[in-house]
Amino acid sequence: MSSNLPTPLLDRVKTPADLRALPEPDLRQVADELRAEVIDAVSQTGGHLGAGLGVVELTVALHYVFDTPDDRIIWDVGHQAYPHKVLTGRRDRIRTLRQGGGLSGFTKRAESDYDPFGAAHSSTSISAGLGMAVARDLNGGKNNVVAVIGDGAMSAGMAYEAMNNAGSMDSRLIIILNDNDMSIAPPVGAMSAYLARLLSGGAYRSMRHLAKQLAQLLPKRLEESARRAEEYARGMATGGTLFEELGLYYVGPIDGHNFDHLLPVLKNVRDAGEGPILVHVVTQKGKGYAPAEASADKYHGVSKFDVVTGAQAKAKANAPSYTRVFAESLIAHAEQDDKIVAVTAAMPSGTGLDLFGERFPARTFDVGIAEQHGVTFAAGLASEGYKPFTAIYSTFLQRAYDQVVHDVAIQRLPVRFAIDRAGLVGADGPTHAGSFDVTYLACLPDFVVMAAADEAELKHMVATSVAIDDRPSAFRYPRGEGIGVEMPAIGTPLEIGKGRIMREGTKVAILSLGTRLAEALKAADQLGALGLSTTVADARFVKPLDTDLVARLAREHEVLVTVEEGSIGGFGSHVLDFLARSGALDRGLKVRPMALPDIFIDHDKPEIMYDIAGLNAAQIVETALAALGGQETAIASLREIAPQKLV
Repeated sequence: MSSNLPTPLLDRVKTPADLRALPEPDLRQVADELRAEVIDAVSQTGGHLGAGLGVVELTVALHYVFDTPDDRIIWDVGHQAYPHKVLTGRRDRIRTLRQGGGLSGFTKRAESDYDPFGAAHSSTSISAGLGMAVARDLNGGKNNVVAVIGDGAMSAGMAYEAMNNAGSMDSRLIIILNDNDMSIAPPVGAMSAYLARLLSGGAYRSMRHLAKQLAQLLPKRLEESARRAEEYARGMATGGTLFEELGLYYVGPIDGHNFDHLLPVLKNVRDAGEGPILVHVVTQKGKGYAPAEASADKYHGVSKFDVVTGAQAKAKANAPSYTRVFAESLIAHAEQDDKIVAVTAAMPSGTGLDLFGERFPARTFDVGIAEQHGVTFAAGLASEGYKPFTAIYSTFLQRAYDQVVHDVAIQRLPVRFAIDRAGLVGADGPTHAGSFDVTYLACLPDFVVMAAADEAELKHMVATSVAIDDRPSAFRYPRGEGIGVEMPAIGTPLEIGKGRIMREGTKVAILSLGTRLAEALKAADQLGALGLSTTVADARFVKPLDTDLVARLAREHEVLVTVEEGSIGGFGSHVLDFLARSGALDRGLKVRPMALPDIFIDHDKPEIMYDIAGLNAAQIVETALAALGGQETAIASLREIAPQKLV
């Protein structure tokens, strides 16, 4: 029995060229099918849902009007790019999003010609787009460059730097401001749509250009009066004065879900002449999916969920997350110390500071996507006697490194950095991995740098940072749940620069920093089963380094293995530097540093990523055996003797 249901139009769209072959009235159906496809895919993979649903119509319209991939579309952040991936030849792989070997959750140049620029940190699209536009001009090209940026990303100074630069140039660049929080736009309706079509059209732009030329012939006072009158009139009609002051031609606001509004404006700006144009588009995050529309965060990031009910799959609650342990620890200390304040950069829930904010709203500061400002803001608080805890993901703190050096470290201001998402982070991949913070912080003079081995240690490190009031400090901890250790009600300050011995041995020493300690203990068990007595120590501090502990391990063991979930140049380098300067290496000690390899590791399950990195128990064992025997054959023979021990 044959079905009378029509073939979905989306099935006919393998590439944007197929989309452009459809008549305009069909775009509504394509958008509806595309929205359903994205919802179904993310329900199976998890990921960022709300942002993509909000730009379905905009995505369809952009690929319909512009000749991609020759015309460049740069999606800021990448959370909103799932519909774009479906339309650009990746629909058959969309259910591999954020899975090992599957599609990235962000735009990625290596993945598709339709991704001209990789984006995972926000507020970069206008800068990248301007660079592409200038390169096009230098090459004598004619293609369009379109940068799509959300209103949230406009809280970052980099976006304004880029707009200011673009406004001073004649390069043709189209900026789409996706306003999905109604934070900028006045009411959107038929009148604003009419004005947008009028102002983006060639006739108005030509008349405006002519008026400017005529005004330049007038005496200076009259020219200035004419300019202000024109600006005032446009500001009254459109609200775009801010962008006009930056030198951008402003069009909008327009309804980002209405093709009758989108298509004529996009065609007009596509066919415009020189100079940068900003099109202000108002959208609704989570549009078209009731659970997302009703959610406070519009389903920004979700786990797998039931499409019908919107109920998300819950992770097994074996232990509290490190993020929650940090937040609750900070709250406990803030109950006793009213000088403790908290700073986040647009990530209150991601860093746990939403909990702190519920308890201490007047002492919680969300600075927006502005890590540079956030760090210097915290420095200002510290200079006046407050105790700021700046909770920022490791990967995002990289954006504020100059401020960390100049505004915090050089002045020895006691800003406390709570570095979440340290180490490998799974589905978000290399753009969000916390690989470099130990390396870039531990090289700074008088900076205390700690790494928690478990959730109880995290509590103690929060307490330690509270007590450090004469210099900056940082403590790092991973994404996800702890290992279920018993925890105190409130942490106790650690002795600065002192590690701890977890297990005593005589032959091999494993010195671990951070949460690889559990794997180090497993490795010690396996080495012990092979007759190799093994010491395991938790360094706790990268800086100041526990040189007494390192010297003892070097003196009493034949092999010293350091293990860390950070890049080359970090903890192991500090240990090696001390050993070389102290002469310990001259006595024949075999040192083997284990760190993240010198590659960017693609997204996958964290345990698989750490296996790729070579930082699991089996690889620690093999490293120690290789140092002792120096021959792979020795390892192979041991595998034959006790293969079950090397897992």
